Amino acid sequence: MSSIDQSAPLRTIKVVHTTVWAIFVACIIAVWVFAWRGALFEAVVAIGVVAIEVLVLLVNGMRCPLTAIAARHTEDRRDNFDIYLPVWLARYNKQIFGTLYIAGCIFTLAMWRTDGWP
Repeated sequence: MSSIDQSAPLRTIKVVHTTVWAIFVACIIAVWVFAWRGALFEAVVAIGVVAIEVLVLLVNGMRCPLTAIAARHTEDRRDNFDIYLPVWLARYNKQIFGTLYIAGCIFTLAMWRTDGWP
């Protein structure tokens, strides 16, 4: 297999992984926006979508399943070998967005307790 053949699948995996990552980041941000606006049902839906991602990560040893697939196509093991993110963001992704997610869940709960369930 030529290097072009090997890099095409990796590029595809990286595009898919980056797209999925962006969707989950959008959901994490949406939790905050929905809770702030008092759209608590929508906030809970966004929380649930991200909870599915968390469950997938837990089942896979806190690694995205796409990482293992990407690893078949390269020897590179930098923090961002499987996704189009800067190395620093790929390295601290779970800490940054995990914190924002948990804080968003707490904020949603606080808004629900303050405003009541619509």
